[in-house]
Amino acid sequence: MSDAVIGRSGIGRHAAYVLRSNPVTAVASLGALLLLFVALFAPVLVPYDPVASNVPKALQPPSAAHWAGTDQLGRDILSRILAATRLDLMIAFSAVGLSFAVGAVIGGFCGYVGGGLDRWIGRFVDVLMAFPLFVLAMALVAALGNRVENIIVATAIINLPFYIRFARAEVNVRRNAGWVEASRACGDSHLSVVLRVLLPNVLPAMAVQISLNLGWAILNAAGLSFIGLGVKPPTPEWGIMVAEGARFITTGKWWLVAFPGLALMLTVLCFNLLGDGLRDILDPRMRT
Repeated sequence: MSDAVIGRSGIGRHAAYVLRSNPVTAVASLGALLLLFVALFAPVLVPYDPVASNVPKALQPPSAAHWAGTDQLGRDILSRILAATRLDLMIAFSAVGLSFAVGAVIGGFCGYVGGGLDRWIGRFVDVLMAFPLFVLAMALVAALGNRVENIIVATAIINLPFYIRFARAEVNVRRNAGWVEASRACGDSHLSVVLRVLLPNVLPAMAVQISLNLGWAILNAAGLSFIGLGVKPPTPEWGIMVAEGARFITTGKWWLVAFPGLALMLTVLCFNLLGDGLRDILDPRMRT
């Protein structure tokens, strides 16, 4: 059996051990898998057309026909929540993936090379973090236009400082380690050392940050939509649904806000709880 197969089986056994010993991580993992399932198969799962209006059935409370009730245009709220799962997760994963890929590489080279590059990038990160990040996202989306791709870019930009700083600090600690020196002695280029040796070793430490940023990216997208700078109606999106339902809270139509808000809260909580479990699973130091 090859070393790669043995390594994968070892990670699998350790992951099973972590999930058995930590019920919170197990529940968070199941929740994440459920969210991914809903996102992938939302068009099949929705009981009604999420954007089709049916005014005679507007503002109906939860019932057997409409488990989460209907909104002011008679649209089924459960169908809109399920459809919004795909969009919100797509925005979050795209933004976090982009910011992680760019930020980890930039931070890794800064920590490895040091010198003037490190100082200039450090000052750039300091300037970026001087702004309130949500306000910066608002400004970027307002300047670029409230399209989905611009929301992804804005969310990725405001997440960059976290990964640049984290990768820089972790690589800076490890750049003179014996196994890094051995890699250089074998003739590996600086690019190869950073990308193939150093960054894979800091990934477990960054797993918690990635998971937290996924939840925060969803909140950011929902917040932009809530104030009218995010996804445009009638596209199903949790922030839009909460904003539209907020107008009816005083009239007792609680389901308009409660169910989209609950979906948003549980999704963010799921990714927040998943972070510690990912660290335990991916970190080789946690394996026995």
